[in-house]
Amino acid sequence: MAAPRFAPVPSAEQVRTYESPEHVPDSWTPSRPTDIEGRQPAGAHLGYQGPDQGYVMTLAAIMEKHVKVQSGENVADALKGCSLIALRRASLYGRAPVIHDLKIALTIWGFLDDNPPTDLVAARRPLFEGVRNTLHHYGDGREIADMVPDETLRMTPDAVAARMPAAWRELTGAQQ
Repeated sequence: MAAPRFAPVPSAEQVRTYESPEHVPDSWTPSRPTDIEGRQPAGAHLGYQGPDQGYVMTLAAIMEKHVKVQSGENVADALKGCSLIALRRASLYGRAPVIHDLKIALTIWGFLDDNPPTDLVAARRPLFEGVRNTLHHYGDGREIADMVPDETLRMTPDAVAARMPAAWRELTGAQQ
């Protein structure tokens, strides 16, 4: 690669190029007590790791105008709880969240339905109440994300929509 114009080189000198160092260090291996070997640990309240998870906030802002809540419910709570489900779904595929992740979460909890079943609303109201306040309700948000079965998260948005509202208990993992 030639040197840039602002770094003048005498014309008699050879053009500089990349050269490998004489010593190449060994590859890195986990050796410290806190290094994680293998995959990220999984369990209650450990969350779901994935790239660019903050993008779910942009997706939530896009979907905010489509969220339908009943009296006593809050749009911010719905978006926060469903965003955690969306992040879990995205992490299953090892990618950043996309709009379909959030749509699936909002669909299974009936937040995109004009007239959701009353038993679904009764089940989701206490679960989602106050979840937007992460400081005091972190565990509640994790509970919402953890309860959705992996089978639901692996479904397509169309397959989820086709099964709603009749199968909301199965799709959400809610106890009967």
